[in-house]
Amino acid sequence: MEQSYLKRQPTTLAQAERRWHWLRHRLLHWEHPLWSALLAMAAYTIIAAKHGSLWHASEYAYFNYLADALLHGQVHLRVTPASIHDLSVFGGRYYLYWPPFPALALLPFVAVWGVGVSDILLTIGVGGLNVALVALLLRHASARGIIALSSLQRGLLVLFFALGTTHTALAPYGRVWYTGQLVGFACVALAYLAAIDLRRSVAFLCAGLALGGALLTRNHLVFAGLWPACYLLWRHWQEPSERGWRLFGYVLIGIGPVILAVTLLGMYNWLRFGSALDNGLAYHRMSAFFARDYQRYGAFDLHYLPINLFYQFVAYPFPWRPGSDMGGSLFVLSPVFFAALWGIVVGRPRWSVWALLATILLVAVPILLLMGTGWRQFGPRYTLDFTVPLLLLTALGIRRWPLWLIGLLTAISVLHYLIGSVYLGDVI
Repeated sequence: MEQSYLKRQPTTLAQAERRWHWLRHRLLHWEHPLWSALLAMAAYTIIAAKHGSLWHASEYAYFNYLADALLHGQVHLRVTPASIHDLSVFGGRYYLYWPPFPALALLPFVAVWGVGVSDILLTIGVGGLNVALVALLLRHASARGIIALSSLQRGLLVLFFALGTTHTALAPYGRVWYTGQLVGFACVALAYLAAIDLRRSVAFLCAGLALGGALLTRNHLVFAGLWPACYLLWRHWQEPSERGWRLFGYVLIGIGPVILAVTLLGMYNWLRFGSALDNGLAYHRMSAFFARDYQRYGAFDLHYLPINLFYQFVAYPFPWRPGSDMGGSLFVLSPVFFAALWGIVVGRPRWSVWALLATILLVAVPILLLMGTGWRQFGPRYTLDFTVPLLLLTALGIRRWPLWLIGLLTAISVLHYLIGSVYLGDVI
C-alpha cells in the first residue's frame, strides 16, 4: 500500500504543478492591458445581454441627446427623450445638469449613428478601456518603484477591479449616471498615468488635460489630482536642474488646462441658465424620494452624512431588505480593499501614502455630503470616483500578502459583483 502511494505521489504533484501553471498563465492574461480589456468587455457584454438588446440606447441615454444638440449648435435638447426623469427644465426647455464632457466624447458616434446609438455598447467599451488603464497604471507604478508587486499580484488586482468592484455594476448598462462615472474614471486614470510615465512639461500638460476632462465630467474629480500633483513636484524636485523657475513654469502648464476647463464650464452654464455658477441642479426633475430633503437641506448638507456613511461603508445589500438598492459596504463587498488600510500603515514613502489618503478624503467629502447615495444600484457606486488612489493604496498593502489570500478575497469580491450585477439589471 505504501509503495502504491509512493507511485501515485509524483503524478499528483505533477498534476498540481500543471494546474498551477495553467492558473498562473490565466492570471497573467489579466496583467496584460489588451487581454484584460477584452476579457472584461466579454464579461460585461454577457451581463448586459442577459437584460436586453445591446444594440439600442438605454432609456436614460441623455448624453446621446446632448451630443445631438451640440451637433446642431445648441445647449438644450433638440429631441425630447422618452423619459425626462432627472432632466433639468428651464424656460420650457430640457437640459442636463451633468457636465458635458461625456457628450463631447460621444459626438462622432452620434454624428454617424444618430441619437439612438447604443450607449450600452459605448459604456462596455469605456469599461474595457478603464480595465486596460488600471493594468497599465499598475505596470508603470511598479516600474517607477511606487508599488512593488509581482506580475501575478498585479493580474489579481486587475481582475479584482474589473469584476469585483462597483465598476462591474456600472459598465454593462449605459445610462447617463454610469456613463459619467466611467468616463470620469478614465480621465483620472489617464492623469495618474501621465504623471507617472511622462516627464517635464509634457507630464504636467497631459495630467492637467486629463484632470480638466475629469472636472468637465464630474466636478469634484479635480480633487483626485492631488496625488499626481504631489508626485510630479516630488519627482522633478529630485533633479536640481528642474527646480526654481523651470518647475514653476511646469506648474503653470499643468494648471492651465484646469483653469480652461473651469472657464468653459462657466460659459456653458451661462449659456444655459444666465449664470456661470448655475448648473441646473435646482431645476432637475428629481424623484419624489428625494424632494422633501432637498427642499429642506439642499443638494449638499451634513444631514446626508450618516446615511451616506451607512450605505457606502456599512450596509450589506440583502435583496429582501428595504434600502438594498441604495448601495453597500465598500469593504465587505470588495474585501481586497481591506489591504488599503494595511497600506496606510506599512506603505512607503510616507509622503505618498498620506497624499493618496488625502486625495481619497478630498474626493469623498462631496460624495458623503450629497443628497442620495446613487440609488437603485448594487454597491457604493460613488466610491468609483476615488478608486484610482484607493487601488494604489491597496497595492501597497498587499505587497507581502500570500497569493492564496489575495486570490480568496478576489474570488469573494467577484462573486459579490457578478451576482449583484445580474440583480442590478432587475431593479432599475
